[in-house]
Amino acid sequence: MGPKEARTLRLHVNDNVLVALDRLNPGISIEGVIVGASIPRGHKVAVAPIAEGEPIRKFGQIIGFATCPIAPGAWVHEHNVAMHDFTRDYRFAEEARPQELLPDAARATFQGFRRADGRAGARNYIGILTSVNCAATAARHIARAVEKAGLLEQFPGVDGIIPLVHGTGCGMSSKGESFETLKRTQWGYAANPNMAAVLIVGLGCEVFQIARMKEEYGLTESDVFRSLTIQEEGGTRKAIEAGLAAMRDMLPKAANSERETIPASELTLALQCGGSDGHSGITANPALGVAADILVSHGGTAILSETPEIYGAEHLLTRRAETRELGEKLVSMIRWWEDYTSRNDGEMNNNPSPGNKAGGLTTILEKSLGAVAKGGTSTLRGVYRYAEKIDRKGFVFMDTPGFDPVSATGQVAGGANVLCFTTGRGSAYGCKPTPSIKLATTSDMFRHMVEDMDINCGDVLDGVSLEKKGEEIFAKILNVASGERTKSEELGYGDAEFVPWQIGATM
Repeated sequence: MGPKEARTLRLHVNDNVLVALDRLNPGISIEGVIVGASIPRGHKVAVAPIAEGEPIRKFGQIIGFATCPIAPGAWVHEHNVAMHDFTRDYRFAEEARPQELLPDAARATFQGFRRADGRAGARNYIGILTSVNCAATAARHIARAVEKAGLLEQFPGVDGIIPLVHGTGCGMSSKGESFETLKRTQWGYAANPNMAAVLIVGLGCEVFQIARMKEEYGLTESDVFRSLTIQEEGGTRKAIEAGLAAMRDMLPKAANSERETIPASELTLALQCGGSDGHSGITANPALGVAADILVSHGGTAILSETPEIYGAEHLLTRRAETRELGEKLVSMIRWWEDYTSRNDGEMNNNPSPGNKAGGLTTILEKSLGAVAKGGTSTLRGVYRYAEKIDRKGFVFMDTPGFDPVSATGQVAGGANVLCFTTGRGSAYGCKPTPSIKLATTSDMFRHMVEDMDINCGDVLDGVSLEKKGEEIFAKILNVASGERTKSEELGYGDAEFVPWQIGATM
């Protein structure tokens, strides 16, 4: 049996488990310990005796507790590990440091679209938003009408028409958390710099009224913003005709936008992970964290999200918070999630998913410790509600669910104009109007799903440094922001992945 078959990784000197980088067969010796069972790669093997009730440590942190005595060489997973609450030391703002920016002359640039209000986009789309699910079919028909008329062929400078439909907008309260969340999401997409123009389509009688949104945000009809309702137009066919007419007016204006040199400080990067495995916290996530730190040093912004997937690791972020108040705001979001899951007969450890567990992740604590690595090491400078406009540069956090489409929808609404998505199991995902760069955690998965993956981070296990991989990711971000198409864009992903967070009751 060659040495490669016995590769393992110790992540911290205090860990009592190692990560199997390849399948471990019974009888082989690891650090003087004889492996007692077949252990899949990405999973954990004990290298010290662990008594019942004692903590399991990985990354130097607690990821769970032994439910029975665990012998050295044993497979450590669901059958002998459980999670229960324990005290975390938040040490608010103790590790915060001043923002370190590169000199202006050393900062990177990309070729983007400068909007009239100063924002910078990486894409040049026209969006068709809907106020309510009742308008979804009409919105899709308008997009098809544009396609059938061959209008996009006349305006190659426009990346496409996106019908972004959803399942709510009525059967809800006209005030409160659920309504405000939808309002922020809709306005955020309308204002995202990757949108050259927007048409919003409604039915007319729904709770989420277009007129109210226009009044609250000071919106007026123009050659980059139009609205209509099916009832006012006189039915579906007439609404489609009106929508097509609006597209004919908006397309020439959108097509006039041209790429120009823009500082990388205008990039807002959404950080996502999905279909995570035991390698995610070792390869792709920390490599993306390096890229996020690089972007921050160039004056840009990186958004970490998925609150249920930082659960148990939030103390690593509170220590990096710029102020105690920011750290406490983050902890208050964790407490909200504990209550939210409890009153819906769930628990925070419902995450990780079956696929995560098959890939080697045992508890949400373990998953979270790997997930927060996407956020790099920069000081936490902002904590935002779902879909809230990101108004600070640097590393920030947005409260979102862990479900990838819902989480990314909030980030794009907040202003993200490019997105990086790490995956170990092989998530299929794209995100219009924001291009999604897919990062594979292992070389095998990258080769297996090469038509979906943009960057292979599995070579980190073969000796490529995280710093070098982070630089590769950052270079890819600049190229994609300048117009290079991602694999998910080539496959046509992104229209169906608009999923606003529906928090409240449907009535």
